[in-house]
Amino acid sequence: MTLSSRLAAVVTRTEAAAATRSALVRAASELLDEGGPDAVTLRAVGARAGVSRGAPYGHFEHKAHLLTQLAINAWNSLADKVGQLRTDPDATPGARLEGAVLTLIEVGRRQPYLYALMFSTPADDPEAAEAASRLEGEFLAIVADLVGEADAHRYGALLMTSAHGIAGLELSGHLAKEKWKVDGEQLVRMLIDAIRSGAKNADAGGNC
Repeated sequence: MTLSSRLAAVVTRTEAAAATRSALVRAASELLDEGGPDAVTLRAVGARAGVSRGAPYGHFEHKAHLLTQLAINAWNSLADKVGQLRTDPDATPGARLEGAVLTLIEVGRRQPYLYALMFSTPADDPEAAEAASRLEGEFLAIVADLVGEADAHRYGALLMTSAHGIAGLELSGHLAKEKWKVDGEQLVRMLIDAIRSGAKNADAGGNC
């Protein structure tokens, strides 16, 4: 076998391994959405992906490893979406920030098991921490566009915890519009309006 043939074979095996891993992650994501973490077993994932029984073990050490990968993918996907929002030339800083907060809440609405997994993955996992930090960086950049760099972290923390609270209350059914006369979108808008007003007042006070 020539060198070029050997290299081609290596590339083919690498591509095949990447395709198998992608199929496993996709299958795991589907199972998670359908039945939560209990439904995600390496055997069930392999069956859903249509690979051999031992294939999942070649890519993931155990179930927790696979679930962590799903959380990492979710954090990175959110970071991509928030980053795209920030580069929207037609949106105001307030509109971009509203979109970023609602993007996070929407994961809880559409994929509640994945949302819960994101916030239950150990923060000391290096890759998961890096993915979460990437989202936080993109989010803080949008916050800074509205309130300035100096106040971005404290307002960012307020917005992230508020978004988490809204998502959790919606999931539990304790944020019914019939009861509170307001929905998640309106709450986010009220919060951003209050933050915008507070930032302006702080600027005015500092200029006195």
